[in-house]
Amino acid sequence: MAFVDYYKVFGISKNATEKEIKTAYRKLARKFHPDINPDNKDAELKFKEINEANQVLSDPENRKKYDTYGENWKHGAEYQQAQNQQQRQHQSQNQSGQQGFSEEAYSDFFESMFGGANGSSRQRQSPRFKGQDFNAELHLNLKDVYTSHQQVLTVNGKKIRLTVPAGVENGQVIKIKDKGDKGANGGPNGDLYLTFIIDNHTDFKRVGNNLYQNVSLDLYTSILGGELTVDTFNGKVKLNIKPETKNESKVKLKGKGFPIYKNEEKFGDLIITYIIEIPTNLNKEEIELFKELQKMKAK
Repeated sequence: MAFVDYYKVFGISKNATEKEIKTAYRKLARKFHPDINPDNKDAELKFKEINEANQVLSDPENRKKYDTYGENWKHGAEYQQAQNQQQRQHQSQNQSGQQGFSEEAYSDFFESMFGGANGSSRQRQSPRFKGQDFNAELHLNLKDVYTSHQQVLTVNGKKIRLTVPAGVENGQVIKIKDKGDKGANGGPNGDLYLTFIIDNHTDFKRVGNNLYQNVSLDLYTSILGGELTVDTFNGKVKLNIKPETKNESKVKLKGKGFPIYKNEEKFGDLIITYIIEIPTNLNKEEIELFKELQKMKAK
């Protein structure tokens, strides 16, 4: 396989910042995504190449290896480790008066460890290496993760079907085993690390398993008490308002929050804060009534 310059794939320099890398990836991923380019093989290959580049450049450790070892970056660290070990052995043999490795033997050692273009009868079986791990993001709305459901996502040109458990949180990372790159020389596949990005377009604020909501309450009901119907995340409930309810009073609705991750039979709570609305655009008669009340309270 020809060497691919991932910096050129993104159209950025080798000194690009993490932000520049992320921006370039998102722009290109949107442009060449299979959902936007159905049945377009060129776009599919380009999307795969973009994701490969992102797996390397978005991970500081992988990027460092790539900058150091180039096309051999996946196994560069192992190569360096073997080289250091061989050098130590060479030095030890020289110090003990034994004959060190010749240049030919030294070359054969690395061929036996990592394979070479010119095989020989002395070449050993190449070591097995685990495939590269992949990283991907899955963007969902808050309502999407209220119940468990199936999702199909495309990672590195492969379609992966998974069950999204109810209650996953924004920024949460899960590992999907064996869905990374193929291993080398029969080694195990890498894994997929999936980060959930959850957008909230509701009136609820989520903190852990609890939901928070501000509910407007008119002045008259807050003073006299009464009933109020409010929306929860999965339906409406009727609340009894106590007389003389103060502004920013809170009420907790047990079990009306968000499902608990991997235990969706249990839920957090919904905490409602009453925001009392002051009446405006009063007519003359209403103003006079408030003045009468003011006089009564002053006595």
